[in-house]
Amino acid sequence: MKNENKIKLFLVDDDALYLKSLELEFLQNADFAIETFATGELCIANLSHNPDIVILDYQLDGIDRNAMNGMVTLDKIKAYNADIPVVMLSSQDKIEVAIDCMHHRAFDYVVKSETAFIRLQKIMTTIFRYKKMEKELKWYMERM
Repeated sequence: MKNENKIKLFLVDDDALYLKSLELEFLQNADFAIETFATGELCIANLSHNPDIVILDYQLDGIDRNAMNGMVTLDKIKAYNADIPVVMLSSQDKIEVAIDCMHHRAFDYVVKSETAFIRLQKIMTTIFRYKKMEKELKWYMERM
């Protein structure tokens, strides 16, 4: 499959081991074009590559305490293109954190756990069903 036909996935996490394991999981289970970033700043700098989905860590301060956190990165992604679905990842299992992410227009929130990858797969399936329905509705509305 040519690269331009692949789903472009941005993975953003400051934990290098987790980031690599997530990348490998996605590559083993589907044909994605994946770009990985250790900071929100790097993700923002590459948004012109037009990701279809961004999976974004909530904290992002493991490498640099002054680094942009996940919520600021989420806001900047949405300011760049509000239609990019962003799924937040965090080791925090707090409802307040999840609610905050949703208020900042995250598509969903996933707690880092042994089932996180399965949840991410299901969420991505939902995202693409939703996008397909949007296209079909737009097509239908144009013909009315």
